[in-house]
Amino acid sequence: MRGGWIGRLLSCLLMGGGCFTAAQAREAAPPVELSVASEVWEEHSNADGSGLAWDLLRAVFEPVGVKLKITSVPYTRALGLAQRGKVDAVLGLYLNEVEGIAYPRWPYADDAVVALGLAGAPVPTLQNLANYRLVWVRGYAFQSQLPSLKNYQEVQRRDGIPQMLKQGHADFYIDDDDEVRILLAGTERPQEFLVTPLQYLPLYLGFARTEHGQALQALYEQRMPQLLRAGTLRPIFARYRQHYPYDSAKEMPHARP
Repeated sequence: MRGGWIGRLLSCLLMGGGCFTAAQAREAAPPVELSVASEVWEEHSNADGSGLAWDLLRAVFEPVGVKLKITSVPYTRALGLAQRGKVDAVLGLYLNEVEGIAYPRWPYADDAVVALGLAGAPVPTLQNLANYRLVWVRGYAFQSQLPSLKNYQEVQRRDGIPQMLKQGHADFYIDDDDEVRILLAGTERPQEFLVTPLQYLPLYLGFARTEHGQALQALYEQRMPQLLRAGTLRPIFARYRQHYPYDSAKEMPHARP
């Protein structure tokens, strides 16, 4: 049984650009735990282990004997833990967002990216977004994900965004739709603002560039197409009323080598 698993693992790694040797792989045992660091995002990666992302990863890994271990930390710390190999993976990356992380072929979900502006302002589109003054939370790197964005600033916290827009310090705030809805729920007059959908951006589980991380990435690459063909993941997205990202995507975007 173990020899067959290692054979499949080596095949996956060779196809995906794995970097450890056959001798090392022969010594490796099948992984039994996946440690993932993530910021707490409501109904996506809650600290108590609930949420779309955690349910999905359990569906991928637990049926083949890999237990999920969760570490809830701020996003930049989660990235650092994965880059240093202190955890096996980090949750919620855009494609090729940072260096030092291995990106799989298959995203696990997507972000509905929207623009928040004042009601009555011109409606932004992907085509004209670069003409406006934009703001987003530090670490999201929308300048590398949306086209031709140059006039932007990054902030540490979301709570001051509504006032920035009212005072004319920025034209639009860019973020995930769920985060914008939470932000608006905390304002006294949400009707003063308008939310404009822009684009769905795939979200990736970024793996540490370690032997254990690469073994888990190979297992993820093997499991995802199996689960998609079986329709196993669709009910998870329905449970959380989230967009199912695989219907229209014949080919997933590829990370750079």
